[in-house]
Amino acid sequence: MGKLDSVWVVDDDESIRWVLEKGFSENNISVLVFKSAHEVIKKLESENPDVILTDIKMPGTSGIDLLDQVKSLRPEIPVIVMTAHSDLDSAVESYEHGAWEYLPKPFDIDEAVKMVRRATISNTEETNKNKNKEEASPSEIIGEAPAMQEVFRAIGKLSNSSSTVLLIGQSGTGKELVAKALFEHSPRKNKPFVALNMADIPKDLLEAELFGHERGAFTGADEKRIGRFEQANGGTLFLDEIGDMQLETQTRLLRVLSNGEFYRIGGREPIKVDVRIITATHQKLEELVREGTFREDLFHRLNVIKLTLPNLDERREDIPALAKHFFKIASAELNEEGKFLSEEVEKYIMRLPWPGNVRQLENTCRWLTVMSPSREIRLEDLPSDLITEDAKSARGWTDSLKSWAEVALAKGEVNLLESSLPEFERTMIRAALNKTMGKKKDAALLLGWGRNTLTRKIKELGLEKDYSA
Repeated sequence: MGKLDSVWVVDDDESIRWVLEKGFSENNISVLVFKSAHEVIKKLESENPDVILTDIKMPGTSGIDLLDQVKSLRPEIPVIVMTAHSDLDSAVESYEHGAWEYLPKPFDIDEAVKMVRRATISNTEETNKNKNKEEASPSEIIGEAPAMQEVFRAIGKLSNSSSTVLLIGQSGTGKELVAKALFEHSPRKNKPFVALNMADIPKDLLEAELFGHERGAFTGADEKRIGRFEQANGGTLFLDEIGDMQLETQTRLLRVLSNGEFYRIGGREPIKVDVRIITATHQKLEELVREGTFREDLFHRLNVIKLTLPNLDERREDIPALAKHFFKIASAELNEEGKFLSEEVEKYIMRLPWPGNVRQLENTCRWLTVMSPSREIRLEDLPSDLITEDAKSARGWTDSLKSWAEVALAKGEVNLLESSLPEFERTMIRAALNKTMGKKKDAALLLGWGRNTLTRKIKELGLEKDYSA
């Protein structure tokens, strides 16, 4: 990795400055150190670093004050706050003032190096984003997967049509988004688009919602109400979860589709409308017809053009682009810093089942936008319900190792690697040889060693009696 242009370290503790300067330099990172925030503010007038690390408690200008100044003068520079006061108030105060990340003391120099590099990558990506504004708008459908390309082709073929369309797809697959796309690419695009979810309306109010009512038509009808059909006249009416519509309302809907007119509840004059109908459901309407809960003649009226929307696990290659899109929207709506996925997390979430489909992914991105401690999303940042047992197991041994090291250090033990590395190698060798049923050549390949190296290690670690063959 090439040198970064500059990382600035601000701490009134000379030993901390020395350790960080040495650590960053050894990791090929350029570094300048400052003993006061005042020096940094003055330096910012003529130079810009890639990242700033600052202590929070310093004589004179504090780290929080410096953070405010940096956000005012150079808001694009990520600031990492270091503090020995690793409590909730310090963390919250740091983030409230715009800190990129929070680093409690004492910390390992490798941890600081990784954090600086993540901050630099994040800053570069944000800069590139700002240079390229041609990203998807919140209403745009994203999808390069073959299954989504089929949906796009269908929308294109229907662009000059006002045909009735039935959208089939599980909850969260984006049925309303597709309905809006069909509307926006239709001859009726300059007319109203009205959406109504059958599952959201109490059954005894659904007819009034669809067809309206006259004043005095029933108790509580204090004034005339225009229904969704009239609101959508000339345009498009999207009826989501059509399978939840009760039979009596289905009958009235069929009449409207047959002759284009209806009566408001309590009304005596027929109302003529010209409305394109798009319906959607996660249910199998054919089965509802066989069960007698959905009218067969209405089903055939609605099933003129049928589009089936893929589940998210059928378009996994779209997940990274969708996540990037949702992070951008969440950042703008919630007034939070934009987040991005680490390579590890990107690969991990592409393997998840996503039963809630695109909506679940969107909600996850909103949660991470608020809750993730840094801009780069790492595996440990994901909500617990997304961590599979395999992933928990993979993380568990490192957590155990960390706990063991902390206890050993607290007891005053030294030379930890001298005892732990050989034990780690013994464990790995035993696992590999057990996997290959004692075949050293195959085990060496699994471990990434040559056979001679494995043979030498077996001898050095006292495993000869177990694996002498």
